[in-house]
Amino acid sequence: MFSPRFEQLVQALRTLPSVGPKSAQRMALHLVMKNREGAFQLAHALHEAATYIQSCHVCHSLSEDEICEICASPRRDDTVLCVVESPADVMAIEQSAGFNGKYYVLGGHLSPLDGIGPEEIGIPALIQRLKQGQVQEVILATNATIEGQATAHYILEACKTLPVSMTRIAQGVPQGGELEYVDSHTLSQALHHRMQLK
Repeated sequence: MFSPRFEQLVQALRTLPSVGPKSAQRMALHLVMKNREGAFQLAHALHEAATYIQSCHVCHSLSEDEICEICASPRRDDTVLCVVESPADVMAIEQSAGFNGKYYVLGGHLSPLDGIGPEEIGIPALIQRLKQGQVQEVILATNATIEGQATAHYILEACKTLPVSMTRIAQGVPQGGELEYVDSHTLSQALHHRMQLK
């Protein structure tokens, strides 16, 4: 039987997504036996992140300040707002370097069975922001899951009367993809959302 502190470390590591008991035990053994310096660095980084990282008061993404760098930047386009489900989506879009607008992070998607309605993911606050009149286009970039699609549809319906252009990110065949390897749902979406060339 390992020490109580070791078991406590294993249980703490199990709070991470997709980490089961065996993976947590291997990580704990590695940190304690082979990489004590790394363990101290990890503990320090976790403490700093948990202490200082918060939600941006404007877009709800992650920030060390009340307003994140993207929301505070005068170089970003205030008239285009990209609605995403999580800060991870913001990171992915930013890495693509193809977007210069601002964001609104819902913090999830609609899931009535789990008790997650419009209020829980901040849709009323999003609508209030759109009513201010600065945003001219909303890009719905929720995930291509059933819940993500339902969330996008709900936002679209809720914004029907607002003078805002609503767009949805394209879905379908990935760049460089071969049709024979693309799943049927993705191919169906690609055909449905095909682009006019002439």
